[in-house]
Amino acid sequence: MNAFRLTRTLPADATAAALRGDVLHGLTSTPKTLPPTWFYDARGSEIFEAITQIPEYPVWRAELGLLRQHAEAIALRTGARTLIELGSGAYSAKTRHLLDALTGLHAYVPVDVCESALRQAGQALIVERPGLTVHALVADFTSVLALPDTPGPKLLAFLGSTIGNFLPAERAAFLSCLSALLSPGDALLLGADLVKDEAALVAAYDDPAGLTSDFNKNVLRVINSRLDADFDPDAFEHVALFDTAHEWIEMRLRSLVDQTVKIRALDLAVDFSAGEDLCTEISAKFRREGLAAELAAAGLELAHWFTGPGQEYGLALAVPRRPGADRPPAGRSTACVS
Repeated sequence: MNAFRLTRTLPADATAAALRGDVLHGLTSTPKTLPPTWFYDARGSEIFEAITQIPEYPVWRAELGLLRQHAEAIALRTGARTLIELGSGAYSAKTRHLLDALTGLHAYVPVDVCESALRQAGQALIVERPGLTVHALVADFTSVLALPDTPGPKLLAFLGSTIGNFLPAERAAFLSCLSALLSPGDALLLGADLVKDEAALVAAYDDPAGLTSDFNKNVLRVINSRLDADFDPDAFEHVALFDTAHEWIEMRLRSLVDQTVKIRALDLAVDFSAGEDLCTEISAKFRREGLAAELAAAGLELAHWFTGPGQEYGLALAVPRRPGADRPPAGRSTACVS
């Protein structure tokens, strides 16, 4: 019998409060920052959907291809009866490949801050997949999660290389939290964009059609709309660069003029100097050995590694480290943030 249940662990005003806090903290810091979470509203989601289809941005397609090719192997190695997906959004092609392959699946637990996306996904699934229990969680997966009681083994999926949007210390803490959610026999499936040619990396975040520029500036439109601000997106230049020392992409908005922006909902005026940068995203790129070391530090063992011929993207299947197993030597971290 089909079953759909939705549990909200976020207060109804949590998103608005988080936006106010992030903007107040980020725009009064030096240097100024805003987290990439706020790229997304209806328009931002549409722009990002378009970005996933351009040739310069292969991340989405590379991960989809790996899941299409290796979903059955992942299912065979995990035997998962519950699939938990963090940041699930709407029902996607990536999720569909995993659900198709996990023939013994009993429950799907999508976790997202967007209730409407979760309801859309749940309603589609209970129609398409008789017998599957869907227990959606309206929750912030970066906070402590209270997962529903579902049968194991469990497969915890965190895709899209979103792990690269955490600062190194944040990422270490987050991976440890994920590790704590897993019991023996469970597994973590982690998507990671890999270090590659610098020109290709920069092009993915600064495409000729200007989609990534429009996406980056959408954070300003979101603040205008939700906090009654008067940002002029045309008064900022989109900047994307690759930090070779840390192996991450930085996205910034550079003020073209001296200007003062008013954010009326916060009773805040923010001065920008001409040439001053506002950091909006850092997207770390990984190497297998560095990621394996980070997983090990969190109590996880890299059990299987899936990648394509071009070594552009990787799927890490990690399991709780066996009691008494030696901890591998720490490797160089190649990660980071938002």
